[in-house]
Amino acid sequence: MLVLGGIYMSPIPSMPYALLWLERQIRSVANLTREDARLFLEVAPKVPVVPEVERYPLEAANEALEALRQGRLRGSAVLVP
Repeated sequence: MLVLGGIYMSPIPSMPYALLWLERQIRSVANLTREDARLFLEVAPKVPVVPEVERYPLEAANEALEALRQGRLRGSAVLVP
């Protein structure tokens, strides 16, 4: 996910498409003040975010895709070469 935030933003610089190749969402956040950002950054480390990753050997890529299609994944699937 690519998130852009700020009340006053400079133009977004061009970037190679490869950097965004698999991104599925682009979001903007309106009305974010410096104080909002300061408060967020103060609270963020206190939130227990625990990533969930399911590893699949590269040869099992089709199984990973099937699990994704069927909604059986929690978190992210990672192919390990």
